[in-house]
Amino acid sequence: MPSKKITLVGHTPLPDVSSVQLAPDARGFRIFLLSPANISGERAKLLLRESAGFPLAQRLRSQGAPLGEVFSFISGLYFRGKLAYARSNANPPPNIPGVVVITASQGLLSPETIVTRQNLIDISSAPVDANNPRYRIPLERDARILCDAMGQNCEAVLLGSIATPKYVEPLSLVFGSRLMYPADFQGIGDMSRGALMLRCVREAVQLHYSPVVGMVRENSRTRKSPERQRGGTKTKQKKTRKS
Repeated sequence: MPSKKITLVGHTPLPDVSSVQLAPDARGFRIFLLSPANISGERAKLLLRESAGFPLAQRLRSQGAPLGEVFSFISGLYFRGKLAYARSNANPPPNIPGVVVITASQGLLSPETIVTRQNLIDISSAPVDANNPRYRIPLERDARILCDAMGQNCEAVLLGSIATPKYVEPLSLVFGSRLMYPADFQGIGDMSRGALMLRCVREAVQLHYSPVVGMVRENSRTRKSPERQRGGTKTKQKKTRKS
């Protein structure tokens, strides 16, 4: 496989994009981290089948194809939306990649990286789990290289889930407050997110971003609050019966 560029030296009704806020550019520069496609799905199995005769499968078995194109086929609308949106809105510092893809076992790769069928199997061979060293060690290694090179005047936007620690935990540890997330993703599913991003590209608008750490804390409080409310109600009922 070619050497990685990262060495330097990823149905709810859609929001109306006409009301989407332009993202502030106070930090000056912005890059995007894309979550990977899952190769255990049906489209991936179709692509990896030895007898598959469609052009992308044939290229994958011979000269290879760009990782972004391969993941777009596997994931469909969601990854295609992420890739198109990131390419349209990346504003990296000089000599820094504007778009990188998180992989299961080889850290961060450019979406232009040419992969063969075996390469695809290899980079997807580990569970994407924050507790899995095969996934986490290369990811943190490449993220640190990228974070140090991009400087303080640049934010990294995660286009992937923040519902579990698999991306949030290792990336927050490296990027800290510079790790951002589209606030408009809250409450909508993957397919809706993909469609939203493609609409934003067509209409030349950008989503509004918030720090990941703050959003994760807010989500945690939101999940806990109904339990607290129910607990409070029970306590009040007990007191009423006692009286």
